[in-house]
This record gives sequence, C-alpha cells and structure tokens, in this order.
Amino acid sequence: MKISVVILNFNGENLLNQYLTSVITHTQSTDCEIIVADNHSTDNSLKILSEDFPNIRVVKLDKNYGFAQGYNLALQQIDSDYYVLCNNDIELRSDAVTPLIELLESNANAAAAMPKIKSLRDPKMFEYAGAAGGFIDRYGYPFCRGRILNHVEPDNGQYNSVKSNQIFWATGAFIAVKASVFKQLGGFDESFFAHMEEIDLCWRIKNMGMDILYCPEAEVYHLGGATLQQGSPQKLYLNYRNCLKMMFKNLPPKQLIPILWIRLILDGASAAVYLCKLHIKCFLAVLKAHMAFYASISKLIRQRKKLKKTAKKYYHNEIFNGSIVYHSIIKKQKTFIEF
Repeated sequence: MKISVVILNFNGENLLNQYLTSVITHTQSTDCEIIVADNHSTDNSLKILSEDFPNIRVVKLDKNYGFAQGYNLALQQIDSDYYVLCNNDIELRSDAVTPLIELLESNANAAAAMPKIKSLRDPKMFEYAGAAGGFIDRYGYPFCRGRILNHVEPDNGQYNSVKSNQIFWATGAFIAVKASVFKQLGGFDESFFAHMEEIDLCWRIKNMGMDILYCPEAEVYHLGGATLQQGSPQKLYLNYRNCLKMMFKNLPPKQLIPILWIRLILDGASAAVYLCKLHIKCFLAVLKAHMAFYASISKLIRQRKKLKKTAKKYYHNEIFNGSIVYHSIIKKQKTFIEF
C-alpha cells in the first residue's frame, strides 16, 4: 500500500519553514512519501526545499494553476493508493495519517476521511475550515460540527464520540482520499480554481453512493486564511460562483430548479446587504460571481449529464433539510445539533 502526503505550495516560504518539519516528524512512523507540489512560486520556496529539505520530492508546475488544477496536475505524476492532501499552513503534533488510512482501510465503502481540525492561532478552538466534519444545508450553505457560519466552537471533546462518523464533506486543508476514486471522478473541478472544490468533489463521491468519514482520533492544527483572508472580495467571488456551479452539477433532478432559484434570491439579498452597508467591492464580487455562473451554464449542463451516468444516490442524510442561516441568525443556534 502506497501513501503520498502531498502539500500544494505557492509562495509559501515562511509556511514551509514553520510547518513542513512537523509534517516530516509526525509521519516518520507511517510508510508514506512526502511531496511538495509547487505552483510556480516566485519567492524562495524552491530554494528552501532544495537546501533545507533535500529529501523531499518536489513536483514543479510551470505556472500558478490554483488549488484545484494544481493538485490535479501534481497528482497525475504521483503513483499511490492514497492521497493525503495537506495545506502548507498545517502543523502536525501527532501522527494524523495512520488513523485516517486505517479508517479508510476498514470501511470498504468509504472514499475519503478527514481529521479534527484545530486552530493554530488558538489551539483550544476548532478551525473554521473543516472543524469536526463538514455538512451543507439544502440551499448549499456549508457548516461543520464545531463551526456554524462564522461562529467557531471551543473543542471540549464534544465531537470525540459522535453517533455517526459520516459527514458530507471533508476539508481540503487535510483530506485522505482513495486515489482510485479521485481518478475515477477526474479529480477536482479545475474551473473552480480555489474554494469549495473539495465540497464539490465530496458531493460527487456521495452521489456515487460512497461515504466520507470524520476521524476524531486524528488531529491537525491549521493556520487558515494564509492565501485569502475571510471576507476578501476575491474569496467572496470564488465562494459565491463555485457554490452555484457545485449545486447545478450535483442537486437531485427534482430539486435543481426550485432550490437553485431560492439560492439565487438569497444571494441577491446578500448582495443588497453589502450595498446598503456600502461594501461596494463585496457587492460587485457577488454580481461578478453570478455573471460568471450564467456564462458557464452550457458547460455545467454537459458536466451534469456526464455525472448522471455514475450517480447512484442523490439524497443524503448529511444534508440538513432546512436553512442553517435561518437557524443561526434568526433562531440564534450557534452550536451543532445532530440531525
């Protein structure tokens, strides 16, 4: 069995200096190869890798392809049974790889798994990007055990013994995935560039009838926001655009038009709030995202038809049949409730 821990890097010399050693140290007991895929960095990343980490394999890409295509191109050059995708701002303080692989090995129907994601800035807290496992509501809004919208919980062990380790999506910050499934699905959707591509991949996995699992025995620490800060117009653009594309591709046939229509209205309301608050760049980011989505519909129709051939299951218990925005803002529900 071959396991490859693959770290995608772009101009992350400081992050490599700070966190790569921890990944090397805490994977030594695991028979795995550590690989850095470099997205054509223009800083000293390659020099640092060559001089300070000469035993690390480096896959050099000829330009910055973003998260989705960058990983796809790198993984095409890696022969492995399991890919463990790891952000360059992840710190390991224990072996998080072995528990994930053991969980996948013991569950034949599982395609991917993720560890508990803690905050590097405040280790008592969960980290926004994944926390203790990802879910979505019926309108495509992602949330997690340990993070509802922007409210993040402290980790008091409340999700160490969950009634089910089934989740809807695993964070791209640290995800173990069976290479055969990743290849079968064509990897990440490269048109996403970055943000939500892992949720789209997991949704496609779920529609194939396979499982995504959360492993509380594995734990990693994530800095977060190292590429784009939360709330930046570019990040807003990518999240709004990619969510619409993801929903168009993966929603059940009977729900596609009504659910997508409601989501478009909700996005419009969100844009109106930005405009009223004079957050003009954010308003324009939502508008730009919708224009990009409309321009991509013909391609999305072709993708949806192709995915229909492999889809075995459209309805999933890990999709909350309600609005997480309503429960969080109107009902003031800030912590995760099993549903």
